[in-house]
Amino acid sequence: MSRTVRFDLPDTPPAVDHPRPERLEQGNPERHTWTLYEPAGQGVSAGIWDCEPGRWRIVFGPTEHEYFVVLSGRVRVHDAQGGFTEAGPGEAVVIPPGFQGSFEVLEKVRKHFVIVER
Repeated sequence: MSRTVRFDLPDTPPAVDHPRPERLEQGNPERHTWTLYEPAGQGVSAGIWDCEPGRWRIVFGPTEHEYFVVLSGRVRVHDAQGGFTEAGPGEAVVIPPGFQGSFEVLEKVRKHFVIVER
C-alpha cells in the first residue's frame, strides 16, 4: 500500500551511534537517526538526523548519494582537496557518489536526509 510520510519527529527513540574511532578527527559526537522511510529493496532511505559538534572522515560508495536540508545548527562538508561547503538552517547540500572528505558539525545540528544507492 502506498502512502505519504510526514517528517515529524516521532515519539519512538532514535538509533544512537558515534563515528567509528578510526574516522574521528575531533570530539566523539553522539548521533541520533530516525529513519522514517525505507521501502525494502528500493535503495532509498530518508529521515531525521541530529548530532553534537565534532568531525569525522566520510567515504561514500560509488553508488551512494545523499541530499540533506539543515533544520537547525550548522555543518561543514570538507572535500579531500581542502575545500568545504557550509550549510545552516534552510540550506541544502548534495554529497555525490565516491565523495571522500570529512563531515563537521559546528553547532548541534538537526537535518532531514535522503540517501539513494543506485
